[in-house]
Amino acid sequence: MEKAKGKSSDLLEKVVALAKRRGFVYPGSEIYGGFAGFYDWGPLGNELLWNIEQAWWRAVVQNRDDVVGIRAATLMNPKAWEASGHVKGFSDPMVECKKCHHSFRSDEEMKTCPECGGKEFAKPKQFNLMFKTHVGAAEGSESVAYLRPETAGGIFVNFRNVAATNRLKIPFGIAQIGLAWRNEINPRDFVFRTREFKQMELEYFVRPGEDEEKFKEWVKERFAWYRSIGLTNVRKREQEKKERAHYSKATTDIEYEFPFGWQEIEGIANRGDFDLSAHAKASGADLTYFDEGAKERYLPYVIEPSAGVERIALALMCEAYTEDGERVVMKFHPRIAPVKAAVFPLLANKPDLVKLARKIYEELKAHSPQLSVAWDDRGNIGKRYLSQDEVGTPFCITVDFDSLENDEVTIRDRDTTKQERVKIDELRGYFTTKLKLTTS
Repeated sequence: MEKAKGKSSDLLEKVVALAKRRGFVYPGSEIYGGFAGFYDWGPLGNELLWNIEQAWWRAVVQNRDDVVGIRAATLMNPKAWEASGHVKGFSDPMVECKKCHHSFRSDEEMKTCPECGGKEFAKPKQFNLMFKTHVGAAEGSESVAYLRPETAGGIFVNFRNVAATNRLKIPFGIAQIGLAWRNEINPRDFVFRTREFKQMELEYFVRPGEDEEKFKEWVKERFAWYRSIGLTNVRKREQEKKERAHYSKATTDIEYEFPFGWQEIEGIANRGDFDLSAHAKASGADLTYFDEGAKERYLPYVIEPSAGVERIALALMCEAYTEDGERVVMKFHPRIAPVKAAVFPLLANKPDLVKLARKIYEELKAHSPQLSVAWDDRGNIGKRYLSQDEVGTPFCITVDFDSLENDEVTIRDRDTTKQERVKIDELRGYFTTKLKLTTS
Protein backbone atom coordinates (compact mmCIF):
# COMPACT_ATOMS: atom_id res chain seq x y z
CA MET A 1 0.00 0.00 0.00
CA GLU A 2 1.38 3.37 -1.03
CA LYS A 3 1.44 5.83 1.86
CA ALA A 4 -0.53 9.03 1.55
CA LYS A 5 1.46 12.20 0.97
CA GLY A 6 0.58 15.66 2.17
CA LYS A 7 -2.20 14.46 4.44
CA SER A 8 -2.38 14.93 8.19
CA SER A 9 -1.53 11.68 9.96
CA ASP A 10 -4.43 12.20 12.36
CA LEU A 11 -6.97 13.22 9.69
CA LEU A 12 -8.82 9.91 9.88
CA GLU A 13 -9.13 10.22 13.66
CA LYS A 14 -10.57 13.70 13.26
CA VAL A 15 -13.03 12.55 10.61
CA VAL A 16 -14.14 9.61 12.77
CA ALA A 17 -14.66 11.90 15.78
CA LEU A 18 -16.63 14.45 13.76
CA ALA A 19 -18.67 11.71 12.09
CA LYS A 20 -19.98 10.52 15.45
CA ARG A 21 -20.30 13.96 17.03
CA ARG A 22 -22.38 15.34 14.17
CA GLY A 23 -24.42 12.28 13.33
CA PHE A 24 -22.75 10.99 10.19
CA VAL A 25 -21.66 7.55 11.40
CA TYR A 26 -22.11 5.64 14.66
CA PRO A 27 -20.43 2.40 15.80
CA GLY A 28 -22.78 -0.51 15.16
CA SER A 29 -24.54 -1.90 18.26
CA GLU A 30 -22.58 0.56 20.39
CA ILE A 31 -24.53 0.08 23.63
CA TYR A 32 -23.59 -3.61 23.49
CA GLY A 33 -19.91 -2.93 22.95
CA GLY A 34 -20.03 -2.67 19.17
CA PHE A 35 -19.93 -5.27 16.40
CA ALA A 36 -16.77 -5.37 14.32
CA GLY A 37 -17.19 -4.52 10.66
CA PHE A 38 -20.64 -2.95 11.00
CA TYR A 39 -21.59 0.73 11.27
CA ASP A 40 -24.83 2.66 11.53
CA TRP A 41 -25.24 5.80 9.47
CA GLY A 42 -26.90 8.68 11.32
CA PRO A 43 -29.20 11.39 9.92
CA LEU A 44 -26.49 13.40 8.15
CA GLY A 45 -24.61 10.32 7.00
CA ASN A 46 -27.79 8.85 5.59
CA GLU A 47 -28.38 12.04 3.61
CA LEU A 48 -24.79 11.94 2.33
CA LEU A 49 -25.16 8.34 1.16
CA TRP A 50 -28.49 9.15 -0.45
CA ASN A 51 -26.99 12.10 -2.33
CA ILE A 52 -24.14 9.92 -3.62
CA GLU A 53 -26.57 7.27 -4.81
CA GLN A 54 -28.84 9.82 -6.46
CA ALA A 55 -25.92 11.52 -8.22
CA TRP A 56 -24.70 8.15 -9.50
CA TRP A 57 -28.19 7.07 -10.59
CA ARG A 58 -28.77 10.31 -12.48
CA ALA A 59 -25.42 10.06 -14.24
CA VAL A 60 -25.48 6.34 -15.04
CA VAL A 61 -29.19 5.65 -15.57
CA GLN A 62 -31.51 8.66 -15.80
CA ASN A 63 -29.32 10.81 -18.03
CA ARG A 64 -28.75 8.00 -20.54
CA ASP A 65 -31.05 6.31 -23.04
CA ASP A 66 -29.12 3.02 -23.07
CA VAL A 67 -29.23 2.06 -19.37
CA VAL A 68 -32.10 0.80 -17.21
CA GLY A 69 -32.17 -0.09 -13.54
CA ILE A 70 -33.39 -3.05 -11.54
CA ARG A 71 -33.65 -4.09 -7.90
CA ALA A 72 -32.89 -7.80 -7.57
CA ALA A 73 -33.49 -9.94 -4.48
CA THR A 74 -30.56 -10.10 -2.07
CA LEU A 75 -30.95 -13.87 -1.71
CA MET A 76 -30.60 -15.93 -4.87
CA ASN A 77 -30.71 -19.59 -5.75
CA PRO A 78 -27.32 -20.82 -4.46
CA LYS A 79 -26.67 -22.44 -7.84
CA ALA A 80 -26.13 -18.94 -9.20
CA TRP A 81 -23.18 -18.42 -6.85
CA GLU A 82 -21.81 -21.84 -7.76
CA ALA A 83 -21.94 -20.90 -11.44
CA SER A 84 -20.22 -17.56 -10.88
CA GLY A 85 -17.39 -19.24 -8.98
CA HIS A 86 -18.09 -17.55 -5.65
CA VAL A 87 -18.80 -20.73 -3.68
CA LYS A 88 -15.42 -22.25 -4.51
CA GLY A 89 -13.26 -19.26 -5.30
CA PHE A 90 -14.44 -16.15 -3.45
CA SER A 91 -11.83 -16.20 -0.71
CA ASP A 92 -8.92 -14.38 0.89
CA PRO A 93 -5.70 -15.89 2.25
CA MET A 94 -5.83 -16.00 6.05
CA VAL A 95 -3.21 -16.58 8.76
CA GLU A 96 -3.70 -17.10 12.46
CA CYS A 97 -1.47 -15.76 15.20
CA LYS A 98 -0.26 -18.72 17.25
CA LYS A 99 -0.15 -16.63 20.42
CA CYS A 100 -3.59 -14.94 20.56
CA HIS A 101 -5.32 -16.93 17.77
CA HIS A 102 -6.61 -13.81 16.00
CA SER A 103 -6.87 -14.16 12.23
CA PHE A 104 -5.63 -11.75 9.56
CA ARG A 105 -5.37 -11.51 5.79
CA SER A 106 -2.01 -13.05 4.91
CA ASP A 107 -1.44 -10.69 2.01
CA GLU A 108 -0.95 -7.84 4.47
CA GLU A 109 2.60 -7.01 5.46
CA MET A 110 2.88 -8.13 9.08
CA LYS A 111 5.96 -9.11 11.01
CA THR A 112 4.23 -8.97 14.37
CA CYS A 113 0.61 -9.52 15.38
CA PRO A 114 -1.16 -6.16 15.80
CA GLU A 115 -3.26 -7.64 18.62
CA CYS A 116 -0.64 -9.18 20.89
CA GLY A 117 2.79 -8.62 19.33
CA GLY A 118 3.29 -12.29 18.57
CA LYS A 119 5.70 -13.17 15.78
CA GLU A 120 4.60 -16.68 14.85
CA PHE A 121 1.77 -17.32 12.39
CA ALA A 122 0.13 -20.52 11.21
CA LYS A 123 0.37 -21.59 7.58
CA PRO A 124 -1.93 -19.44 5.35
CA LYS A 125 -5.26 -20.95 4.28
CA GLN A 126 -8.11 -19.75 2.10
CA PHE A 127 -11.15 -18.29 3.83
CA ASN A 128 -14.44 -17.93 1.90
CA LEU A 129 -15.90 -14.48 2.39
CA MET A 130 -19.56 -15.34 1.77
CA PHE A 131 -22.05 -15.33 4.64
CA LYS A 132 -24.10 -18.53 4.82
CA THR A 133 -27.73 -18.62 5.87
CA HIS A 134 -30.64 -21.04 5.64
CA VAL A 135 -33.93 -20.68 3.79
CA GLY A 136 -36.99 -22.45 5.18
CA ALA A 137 -37.86 -24.11 8.47
CA ALA A 138 -35.31 -26.92 8.34
CA GLU A 139 -31.57 -26.32 8.46
CA GLY A 140 -29.52 -28.65 6.34
CA SER A 141 -27.36 -28.80 3.26
CA GLU A 142 -30.39 -28.39 1.01
CA SER A 143 -31.49 -25.18 2.75
CA VAL A 144 -28.13 -23.39 2.51
CA ALA A 145 -28.17 -19.99 0.82
CA TYR A 146 -25.80 -17.04 0.78
CA LEU A 147 -26.05 -13.34 1.45
CA ARG A 148 -24.94 -11.86 -1.85
CA PRO A 149 -21.28 -10.77 -1.91
CA GLU A 150 -22.00 -8.41 -4.82
CA THR A 151 -25.04 -7.04 -6.62
CA ALA A 152 -23.92 -8.02 -10.13
CA GLY A 153 -25.28 -11.57 -9.87
CA GLY A 154 -28.87 -10.35 -9.86
CA ILE A 155 -28.21 -8.41 -13.04
CA PHE A 156 -26.73 -11.32 -14.95
CA VAL A 157 -29.51 -13.76 -14.11
CA ASN A 158 -32.05 -11.14 -15.24
CA PHE A 159 -30.26 -10.29 -18.49
CA ARG A 160 -32.76 -12.17 -20.66
CA ASN A 161 -35.80 -10.80 -18.81
CA VAL A 162 -34.67 -7.18 -18.99
CA ALA A 163 -33.60 -7.37 -22.64
CA ALA A 164 -36.92 -8.91 -23.68
CA THR A 165 -39.31 -6.74 -21.67
CA ASN A 166 -37.58 -3.48 -22.55
CA ARG A 167 -36.71 -4.33 -26.18
CA LEU A 168 -33.17 -3.12 -25.64
CA LYS A 169 -30.57 -3.14 -28.37
CA ILE A 170 -26.85 -3.75 -27.87
CA PRO A 171 -25.05 -1.84 -26.48
CA PHE A 172 -27.13 -1.37 -23.33
CA GLY A 173 -26.65 -1.45 -19.59
CA ILE A 174 -28.45 -2.72 -16.50
CA ALA A 175 -27.70 -0.90 -13.24
CA GLN A 176 -28.39 -1.65 -9.62
CA ILE A 177 -27.74 -0.11 -6.20
CA GLY A 178 -28.00 -2.48 -3.26
CA LEU A 179 -26.54 -4.07 -0.16
CA ALA A 180 -23.84 -6.71 -0.26
CA TRP A 181 -22.14 -8.71 2.48
CA ARG A 182 -18.63 -10.09 2.85
CA ASN A 183 -17.28 -11.83 5.91
CA GLU A 184 -14.05 -9.82 5.94
CA ILE A 185 -11.28 -11.43 7.97
CA ASN A 186 -10.30 -8.16 9.61
CA PRO A 187 -12.40 -5.10 8.67
CA ARG A 188 -10.48 -1.86 9.15
CA ASP A 189 -10.01 1.82 8.38
CA PHE A 190 -13.40 2.94 9.70
CA VAL A 191 -16.07 2.43 6.99
CA PHE A 192 -13.58 1.65 4.23
CA ARG A 193 -13.61 -2.13 4.72
CA THR A 194 -16.76 -3.41 6.38
CA ARG A 195 -18.84 -6.58 6.38
CA GLU A 196 -22.02 -4.93 5.17
CA PHE A 197 -21.91 -2.26 2.47
CA LYS A 198 -23.75 -0.90 -0.51
CA GLN A 199 -22.63 -1.22 -4.11
CA MET A 200 -23.47 0.80 -7.20
CA GLU A 201 -22.90 -1.48 -10.17
CA LEU A 202 -23.49 -1.33 -13.89
CA GLU A 203 -23.25 -4.21 -16.32
CA TYR A 204 -22.91 -2.73 -19.81
CA PHE A 205 -23.44 -5.33 -22.54
CA VAL A 206 -21.59 -4.82 -25.81
CA ARG A 207 -20.88 -6.63 -29.04
CA PRO A 208 -17.64 -8.67 -28.96
CA GLY A 209 -14.94 -6.65 -30.67
CA GLU A 210 -16.39 -3.35 -29.44
CA ASP A 211 -15.57 -4.01 -25.80
CA GLU A 212 -12.15 -2.35 -25.70
CA GLU A 213 -13.45 0.98 -26.98
CA LYS A 214 -16.47 0.91 -24.66
CA PHE A 215 -14.19 0.06 -21.75
CA LYS A 216 -12.09 3.16 -22.40
CA GLU A 217 -15.24 5.29 -22.65
CA TRP A 218 -16.54 4.10 -19.28
CA VAL A 219 -13.18 4.64 -17.57
CA LYS A 220 -13.14 8.22 -18.83
CA GLU A 221 -16.76 8.86 -17.88
CA ARG A 222 -16.52 7.38 -14.41
CA PHE A 223 -13.35 9.29 -13.58
CA ALA A 224 -14.99 12.56 -14.65
CA TRP A 225 -17.94 11.80 -12.36
CA TYR A 226 -15.72 11.80 -9.29
CA ARG A 227 -14.40 15.21 -10.19
CA SER A 228 -17.99 16.42 -10.63
CA ILE A 229 -18.85 15.57 -7.02
CA GLY A 230 -15.81 17.32 -5.59
CA LEU A 231 -13.08 14.68 -5.29
CA THR A 232 -9.68 15.93 -6.40
CA ASN A 233 -7.28 13.41 -4.85
CA VAL A 234 -8.25 10.70 -7.32
CA ARG A 235 -6.29 8.80 -9.93
CA LYS A 236 -6.72 6.00 -12.46
CA ARG A 237 -4.59 2.90 -12.05
CA GLU A 238 -4.58 0.09 -14.58
CA GLN A 239 -4.23 -3.29 -12.93
CA GLU A 240 -1.36 -5.48 -13.96
CA LYS A 241 -2.22 -8.84 -15.48
CA LYS A 242 -1.22 -10.71 -12.31
CA GLU A 243 -3.65 -8.59 -10.26
CA ARG A 244 -6.67 -9.10 -12.47
CA ALA A 245 -9.38 -11.68 -11.98
CA HIS A 246 -8.95 -14.67 -14.27
CA TYR A 247 -11.87 -13.57 -16.48
CA SER A 248 -10.79 -9.92 -16.79
CA LYS A 249 -9.46 -8.69 -20.13
CA ALA A 250 -8.64 -5.34 -18.52
CA THR A 251 -9.35 -3.61 -15.20
CA THR A 252 -8.81 0.00 -14.20
CA ASP A 253 -9.23 1.12 -10.60
CA ILE A 254 -10.22 4.62 -9.61
CA GLU A 255 -8.35 5.30 -6.39
CA TYR A 256 -8.56 7.99 -3.74
CA GLU A 257 -5.68 9.17 -1.56
CA PHE A 258 -6.99 8.37 1.92
CA PRO A 259 -4.98 9.19 5.06
CA PHE A 260 -3.96 5.50 5.03
CA GLY A 261 -2.84 5.54 1.39
CA TRP A 262 -4.17 5.18 -2.15
CA GLN A 263 -7.11 2.80 -2.19
CA GLU A 264 -9.76 1.70 -4.68
CA ILE A 265 -13.18 3.33 -4.59
CA GLU A 266 -14.32 1.96 -7.94
CA GLY A 267 -13.19 -0.69 -10.38
CA ILE A 268 -14.04 -0.78 -14.08
CA ALA A 269 -13.54 -4.22 -15.61
CA ASN A 270 -13.84 -5.73 -19.07
CA ARG A 271 -15.29 -9.10 -18.05
CA GLY A 272 -15.60 -10.55 -21.56
CA ASP A 273 -18.45 -13.08 -21.82
CA PHE A 274 -17.46 -14.94 -18.65
CA ASP A 275 -20.63 -14.22 -16.66
CA LEU A 276 -23.30 -14.91 -19.26
CA SER A 277 -21.38 -17.96 -20.45
CA ALA A 278 -21.11 -19.37 -16.92
CA HIS A 279 -24.78 -18.82 -16.10
CA ALA A 280 -25.93 -20.20 -19.46
CA LYS A 281 -23.90 -23.36 -18.93
CA ALA A 282 -25.06 -23.89 -15.34
CA SER A 283 -28.74 -23.07 -15.86
CA GLY A 284 -29.25 -24.42 -19.35
CA ALA A 285 -30.86 -21.12 -20.35
CA ASP A 286 -30.13 -19.49 -23.69
CA LEU A 287 -28.53 -16.16 -22.82
CA THR A 288 -27.39 -15.27 -26.31
CA TYR A 289 -28.52 -12.07 -27.96
CA PHE A 290 -29.78 -11.82 -31.53
CA ASP A 291 -28.37 -8.71 -33.15
CA GLU A 292 -30.93 -7.54 -35.73
CA GLY A 293 -28.48 -5.13 -37.34
CA ALA A 294 -25.69 -7.67 -37.77
CA LYS A 295 -28.11 -10.60 -38.28
CA GLU A 296 -26.12 -12.77 -35.90
CA ARG A 297 -26.50 -14.31 -32.45
CA TYR A 298 -23.78 -14.05 -29.79
CA LEU A 299 -23.04 -13.82 -26.08
CA PRO A 300 -22.43 -10.16 -25.30
CA TYR A 301 -19.28 -8.98 -23.57
CA VAL A 302 -19.65 -6.98 -20.38
CA ILE A 303 -18.07 -3.77 -19.12
CA GLU A 304 -18.59 -3.43 -15.36
CA PRO A 305 -18.10 -0.19 -13.40
CA SER A 306 -18.52 -1.16 -9.72
CA ALA A 307 -18.31 1.36 -6.86
CA GLY A 308 -18.72 1.26 -3.08
CA VAL A 309 -21.07 3.89 -1.65
CA GLU A 310 -19.53 3.98 1.83
CA ARG A 311 -15.99 4.19 0.44
CA ILE A 312 -17.00 7.18 -1.65
CA ALA A 313 -18.64 8.76 1.40
CA LEU A 314 -15.44 8.30 3.41
CA ALA A 315 -13.40 9.83 0.60
CA LEU A 316 -15.77 12.80 0.49
CA MET A 317 -15.52 13.29 4.25
CA CYS A 318 -11.71 13.16 4.13
CA GLU A 319 -11.63 15.56 1.19
CA ALA A 320 -14.10 17.94 2.83
CA TYR A 321 -12.51 18.14 6.28
CA THR A 322 -10.82 21.53 6.63
CA GLU A 323 -9.45 23.44 9.60
CA ASP A 324 -9.75 27.17 8.94
CA GLY A 325 -8.42 28.94 12.00
CA GLU A 326 -10.84 28.09 14.77
CA ARG A 327 -13.42 26.81 12.29
CA VAL A 328 -13.81 23.18 11.31
CA VAL A 329 -15.45 23.18 7.90
CA MET A 330 -16.71 20.25 5.90
CA LYS A 331 -16.33 21.62 2.38
CA PHE A 332 -18.60 19.17 0.59
CA HIS A 333 -19.44 19.93 -3.01
CA PRO A 334 -22.89 21.60 -2.85
CA ARG A 335 -24.43 18.80 -4.95
CA ILE A 336 -23.40 16.21 -2.34
CA ALA A 337 -23.71 18.16 0.93
CA PRO A 338 -26.26 16.51 3.29
CA VAL A 339 -27.88 19.89 3.92
CA LYS A 340 -27.87 22.48 1.14
CA ALA A 341 -29.13 25.49 3.09
CA ALA A 342 -30.03 26.43 6.66
CA VAL A 343 -32.59 29.08 7.58
CA PHE A 344 -32.19 31.21 10.73
CA PRO A 345 -34.31 33.85 12.41
CA LEU A 346 -31.79 36.34 13.79
CA LEU A 347 -33.48 36.04 17.19
CA ALA A 348 -35.57 33.07 18.23
CA ASN A 349 -37.67 35.11 20.66
CA LYS A 350 -39.03 37.55 18.08
CA PRO A 351 -42.29 36.14 16.62
CA ASP A 352 -42.22 38.26 13.45
CA LEU A 353 -38.72 37.06 12.55
CA VAL A 354 -39.57 33.45 13.32
CA LYS A 355 -42.79 33.62 11.28
CA LEU A 356 -41.05 34.98 8.16
CA ALA A 357 -38.13 32.58 8.54
CA ARG A 358 -40.48 29.60 8.86
CA LYS A 359 -42.33 30.72 5.73
CA ILE A 360 -39.06 30.85 3.77
CA TYR A 361 -38.00 27.50 5.20
CA GLU A 362 -41.22 25.76 4.18
CA GLU A 363 -41.21 27.27 0.68
CA LEU A 364 -37.62 26.23 0.02
CA LYS A 365 -38.30 22.69 1.24
CA ALA A 366 -41.12 22.42 -1.27
CA HIS A 367 -39.06 23.88 -4.12
CA SER A 368 -37.01 20.83 -5.14
CA PRO A 369 -36.45 17.30 -3.83
CA GLN A 370 -32.72 17.98 -4.10
CA LEU A 371 -32.83 21.09 -1.89
CA SER A 372 -32.52 19.71 1.64
CA VAL A 373 -33.06 22.60 4.06
CA ALA A 374 -32.42 22.79 7.80
CA TRP A 375 -34.01 25.01 10.46
CA ASP A 376 -31.73 26.36 13.18
CA ASP A 377 -32.68 28.82 15.92
CA ARG A 378 -30.37 27.59 18.68
CA GLY A 379 -27.93 29.95 20.40
CA ASN A 380 -26.48 33.06 18.81
CA ILE A 381 -25.92 33.53 15.10
CA GLY A 382 -22.16 32.93 15.33
CA LYS A 383 -22.63 29.51 16.94
CA ARG A 384 -25.18 28.59 14.32
CA TYR A 385 -22.72 29.42 11.56
CA LEU A 386 -20.02 27.30 13.19
CA SER A 387 -22.44 24.41 13.63
CA GLN A 388 -23.52 24.49 9.98
CA ASP A 389 -19.90 24.80 8.84
CA GLU A 390 -19.07 21.59 10.67
CA VAL A 391 -21.81 19.60 8.93
CA GLY A 392 -20.96 21.10 5.55
CA THR A 393 -23.99 23.30 4.81
CA PRO A 394 -22.97 25.50 1.82
CA PHE A 395 -25.40 28.38 2.48
CA CYS A 396 -26.97 29.95 5.56
CA ILE A 397 -29.97 32.26 5.25
CA THR A 398 -30.61 34.78 8.01
CA VAL A 399 -33.87 36.67 8.48
CA ASP A 400 -33.27 39.92 10.36
CA PHE A 401 -35.24 43.04 11.15
CA ASP A 402 -34.40 44.61 7.79
CA SER A 403 -35.98 41.56 6.15
CA LEU A 404 -39.35 42.67 7.55
CA GLU A 405 -38.98 46.02 5.79
CA ASN A 406 -37.28 45.28 2.47
CA ASP A 407 -38.06 41.56 1.84
CA GLU A 408 -34.36 40.69 1.68
CA VAL A 409 -32.33 38.09 3.56
CA THR A 410 -28.63 37.61 4.17
CA ILE A 411 -27.01 34.58 2.54
CA ARG A 412 -23.62 33.51 3.91
CA ASP A 413 -21.27 31.35 1.86
CA ARG A 414 -19.71 28.50 3.86
CA ASP A 415 -16.29 28.50 2.21
CA THR A 416 -15.62 32.22 1.94
CA THR A 417 -17.86 33.44 4.82
CA LYS A 418 -18.88 36.29 2.51
CA GLN A 419 -22.44 37.55 2.78
CA GLU A 420 -24.87 39.02 0.29
CA ARG A 421 -28.41 40.33 0.38
CA VAL A 422 -30.97 38.56 -1.81
CA LYS A 423 -34.64 39.24 -2.37
CA ILE A 424 -36.88 36.63 -0.76
CA ASP A 425 -38.83 36.06 -3.98
CA GLU A 426 -35.53 35.37 -5.80
CA LEU A 427 -34.35 32.62 -3.44
CA ARG A 428 -35.71 29.74 -5.50
CA GLY A 429 -33.94 30.92 -8.62
CA TYR A 430 -30.80 31.65 -6.60
CA PHE A 431 -30.51 28.07 -5.35
CA THR A 432 -31.63 26.51 -8.62
CA THR A 433 -28.69 28.28 -10.28
CA LYS A 434 -26.16 27.75 -7.49
CA LEU A 435 -26.95 24.08 -6.99
CA LYS A 436 -28.11 23.21 -10.53
CA LEU A 437 -31.34 21.84 -9.09
CA THR A 438 -34.14 20.01 -10.82
CA THR A 439 -37.34 21.68 -9.66
CA SER A 440 -40.32 19.65 -8.56
